Amino acid sequence: MPLKFCPKCKSIMVLAKINGKSVYRCPKCGYVEEVDPSSKHVERMVIERKASDDPIVLEDAGSSLPKIKAYCPKCGNDEAYYWVQQTRAADEPPTRFYRCTRCGYSWREYE
Repeated sequence: MPLKFCPKCKSIMVLAKINGKSVYRCPKCGYVEEVDPSSKHVERMVIERKASDDPIVLEDAGSSLPKIKAYCPKCGNDEAYYWVQQTRAADEPPTRFYRCTRCGYSWREYE
């Protein structure tokens, strides 16, 4: 569906329902225009989440991660699984996470 722009202020218009009718409404200036019934448009809908939709987390999933020599601050082990994840803005360096191969303790290191 192409975007609809307000003819008055040139802002992007949003679909809304007013008195049961679908209309385009400008959030900036308030301009309202009825939707052509022959045109196709998309409306918002709420999707209910079910408990069966939740991901299944396996405790031993870390064994598929690469290992590195790293000191565990909890048990003193010298080997850990690691992975890298972008947790801050894109122009910031990624965060390196570690999980001890012996006790399972996890910690992070900012680069």
